[in-house]
Amino acid sequence: MRYLLLSFVLMAGMLSSVFGQGVLIPQPVERNDKQGEFIPNDKTTFYINIKGEGYDVLKSQLEALSFTLKASPSKKSNQISLFVDKKLGRTLGEEGYRLVADRNGVTISAPSEKGLFYGIQTLRQLSLEKRTGDKVVLPAVEITDYPRFGYRGMHLDVSRHFYSIDFIKKQLDIMAFYKFNKFHWHLTDGAGWRLEIKAYPELTRQAAWRHGNTWKEWWTTGRRYAHEGEEGAYGGYYTQEQVREIVKYAADRNITVIPEIEMPGHSEEVLAVYPNLSCSGEPYTACEFCVGNEDVFTFLETVLTEVMDLFPSGFIHIGGDEANKEHWKKCRKCQKRIKDNDLKDEDELQSYMIKRMERFLSSHGRRLVGWDEILEGGLAQGATVMSWRGEQGGIDAARMGHDVIMTPGEYCYFDQYQDNPMKQPEAIGGYLTIDKVYSYDPVPAELTSAEAKHILGPQANVWAEYMSTPEHTQRMIFPRLIALSEVAWSPVENKNWQIFKTKLDTHFDFLRSNGVSVSPLSSEIEATREVDLLSKVIKVTLFNDVDQSKIYFTTNGLEPNLTSEEYTKPILIDRSTIIKAQVYKNNAPYGDVQEFVVDIHKALGKPITVTGINSGYPAAGQISLVDGQVGTLAYKDKIWQGYTEPMTAVIDMGSVQPISYVKARFMQLVGPWIWLPSKVIVSVSDDGENYTEVGVDTHNIPADTDKLIFHVMGFEGKAKGRYIKFEANPYGKYGAVMFTDEIVVY
Repeated sequence: MRYLLLSFVLMAGMLSSVFGQGVLIPQPVERNDKQGEFIPNDKTTFYINIKGEGYDVLKSQLEALSFTLKASPSKKSNQISLFVDKKLGRTLGEEGYRLVADRNGVTISAPSEKGLFYGIQTLRQLSLEKRTGDKVVLPAVEITDYPRFGYRGMHLDVSRHFYSIDFIKKQLDIMAFYKFNKFHWHLTDGAGWRLEIKAYPELTRQAAWRHGNTWKEWWTTGRRYAHEGEEGAYGGYYTQEQVREIVKYAADRNITVIPEIEMPGHSEEVLAVYPNLSCSGEPYTACEFCVGNEDVFTFLETVLTEVMDLFPSGFIHIGGDEANKEHWKKCRKCQKRIKDNDLKDEDELQSYMIKRMERFLSSHGRRLVGWDEILEGGLAQGATVMSWRGEQGGIDAARMGHDVIMTPGEYCYFDQYQDNPMKQPEAIGGYLTIDKVYSYDPVPAELTSAEAKHILGPQANVWAEYMSTPEHTQRMIFPRLIALSEVAWSPVENKNWQIFKTKLDTHFDFLRSNGVSVSPLSSEIEATREVDLLSKVIKVTLFNDVDQSKIYFTTNGLEPNLTSEEYTKPILIDRSTIIKAQVYKNNAPYGDVQEFVVDIHKALGKPITVTGINSGYPAAGQISLVDGQVGTLAYKDKIWQGYTEPMTAVIDMGSVQPISYVKARFMQLVGPWIWLPSKVIVSVSDDGENYTEVGVDTHNIPADTDKLIFHVMGFEGKAKGRYIKFEANPYGKYGAVMFTDEIVVY
């Protein structure tokens, strides 16, 4: 096998069963370990009770095992036997299987070839559990298994960065190994059109090529397109022959390829070469199709007809996200469409387009799926929603009776940082650790059991704005995709983070030995705080993701080492303190010393009134800025409070008193448009009406820096008053967001 064969020789002697749980990921529904083992030898055979193409697919998967197997015409001992038994479908569903291994061999039975395929993936992982030199030892075990969700997906953006056929095949191999069954191929977007369409050759002659090797370079230097073969042109596309090759390769691994053709927005690459499809009729003026132009529907239906010929997938993804509808408000054709169809507004104009495309796809036996913006203005009857802006879109769609694929950014966007952003290559922003991915449950608690049946499953989204090499992309995908595999497949009650992470070293070795780049587990220590506002005591809990590690800490200012106190329980803090902590693994430092400032300050729990809070980032509401909680590396952690309007916070200290320090911490991360405030003003008052300005703070930190920055701003000096007014203005750029977490007062 060319792609992702098990490299047992490289891993000889290094893998073993972990705490009796084995190393299977995702965790099966039921596993019962027995006494004994099966050791394949040169006389071991295989038997499959089906013929034809399915036989060949399963045979090729068995060949991924390191030991040689010869075909046998009948069932016997010293054999790996595969049986399709359709009666098992009543209890296992289409993708389930049963695997029994004992000293005589291995039997895998399933109601379909899909189930047998997944049983083989489990067998391959069982081969990792025990080794004796070069000898494979399979544990005696009985496994009954089937997936929790029928949709288990990964999305890959090939518009912003073009990936080779070989790269995509390797990802499909790994997806299959971890039992994913849907590959969402993001083929078109502003950064490049990647699919050959015979009817519109300029899509690949021009729209597939741009000036700027990286998305950021293209985005910041005019966003211009090029011609194929032009000097300095970056890009590429997949021929229809290559697409059929990928679709077949995926199908042989029980993976359905779902194509995405963006509309009505994210289409500037199309409009650059076919400007007649825009509202202005001019290139480089819009990202949205002109919905009032009948030529647009001729174009889209022609494109989708070729797409459907290439992709047998039941789902066709049409995008539908982030359309700027301002062009439609000024467009004579769009306004006429609104009037002629008795539409209320531009939201309903987009809905008109989505519904029309849904009818077209449905007439060809396909189902439309789109990002959750397709809910705006009314949703086509047969449409499926992919919920990315949180879970609410999915909740609303499920309650309306629509099927839903859950892919909220908070848990499923793998373009976010997975380790300390200050130590990582540039990413889009955010902070999504593997344990956060693992904690996700795609079924929101507020849904009824009937509504929950519309949740088809979860999907990982890999957006490539800041992924300019295959290796970097793989490090962003792995290990987080492994965590999502257990979210998608395993029963909730079988999930256990502590057990799961003990298995990861084995899987890291497996992936790396097969040429896959994997990001190591973060050495970052995370701290949570439980604040008693009455007694002014803060309980600090420390944890990290590294298996078989220890944390040592100090509160006396000294650097922690192996002689310092080992963290075994939450730390109680009753006065302002700096906790210094260090992870150790195998008695050696793992990562850097980290500091956690715990402020037991004068304003803790005091009455506060805050204006300007953005409803999307309210944190804990008004009390957030004096509740003792300190934001993490993630601005979406519900501790950081966000503002797009000027912020004013007034704290009532209860009595007139000396004030020497009033400062707050702010975040800057320009990828998601987060900037430090332009300035901070601190004022004091005795009566809450007449204020005296005591400090104005500015900074000279560049607004275009690539790294995450935390910066403290405010007042330090001598002042006196009962009321403290803290004012901050967001950076002067449309759409800029300002985040702060706590106003500290001494």
